[in-house]
Amino acid sequence: MFKNKKVAKILRFSKMLPAFRMRDGLENLEKNNIVFERCAEVLDHNTALGIMPEGNQGGFRRLRPLVKGIFRIAFSAQQKYGIQPGVKIVPVGIDYNDFESFGKHIIINIGKPIEVSDYMAEYTENPIKATNKLRNRLRDDLVGVTLNLATEKHYDCFETATNVANTAIVKKLQMPNKTLYRFFARQKIAKRLVALEKKEIEMTEQLDNLCAEYKENLKQLNLHSWVLEKKTYKLKGLFVNSLLLLLTTPVFFIGFVLNMIPFFAPDIIRKVLKINFPGGLSSLRFGLGMSTFPIFYILQGIWIYKKLNGSFWNLVIIVPLQYVFGKLSFQWYKSYKKLLAKLRYRRLQHQNSPVLLKTKLLHEQIIKIVQTPKIGKEPKVPSFQ
Repeated sequence: MFKNKKVAKILRFSKMLPAFRMRDGLENLEKNNIVFERCAEVLDHNTALGIMPEGNQGGFRRLRPLVKGIFRIAFSAQQKYGIQPGVKIVPVGIDYNDFESFGKHIIINIGKPIEVSDYMAEYTENPIKATNKLRNRLRDDLVGVTLNLATEKHYDCFETATNVANTAIVKKLQMPNKTLYRFFARQKIAKRLVALEKKEIEMTEQLDNLCAEYKENLKQLNLHSWVLEKKTYKLKGLFVNSLLLLLTTPVFFIGFVLNMIPFFAPDIIRKVLKINFPGGLSSLRFGLGMSTFPIFYILQGIWIYKKLNGSFWNLVIIVPLQYVFGKLSFQWYKSYKKLLAKLRYRRLQHQNSPVLLKTKLLHEQIIKIVQTPKIGKEPKVPSFQ
């Protein structure tokens, strides 16, 4: 990305620096020395430096091996402080509800700072040993702030089982059914599954088979796992939901019309410019959306303002109101999709669908395996609501 001089200027202006890897050519690896020196200068000026310590990206919820660059920079910047506290490494875990879909949650989990000075005395005697110790410490701390499905063979199974058992484990641990606590519950499940793979090979294989059949059945039924968490959905509740959606349909259409161009613009721009950004599609959409939404809101707001022949204050209200309608429209669409899923589930129940009956049984069996033996004590979690 830094090969293009214009792009490189924009990236450096955005406080980004390149990292050269073996696949970029052996002759380019030496350029990392200059980058490392600049990073050390940033820390010397008491400014934070953000580094992705895995050195690569991927769509799997597991921690990959940590590269050496971060530790080289940390020890280099710590030199002027000696064994006194100076440079700190703050582990940060990022949990995406979905890597590409719009409107999903993201959890940024910040761990306790690691004092590089604690490893400095050993570093002066044996740099490799000290680096390995610091790397192991950071890895352990990152595991504590991420969802680490540390398996190669059974990854799909573990991811499915984690989602299936999430609500059940939240209840078991007597935690609030909220996004953050559901994340803590998934961490507990992941830890349990990794231990299960090491100690109970036969049970792990059984779970793998259950999860594979469960996923295939859901695909066949066109349902999501969350629908099966209730035994049934009462007709009265579904009727009320349908009525509310019907009454608020105009809100959806207003929000959709006001937001469809800036919403779809990033994907249109990406296709027109033939930008292929594997693993970073959401980042690209977000970056482009930061431009397309405000620009379009202002232009569209001016057009509406002129059509209404209103005052300046009408324009001030119209611009943010487009965003509000966009949010309401998206929430309406999510509710609509959930209602369809519940209606489909209820219809399949009345038809005594054998696939649905089997899938519900698989759902229960997966939870039973995850819960046996005990998941563990309730984790220490923040007390905020």
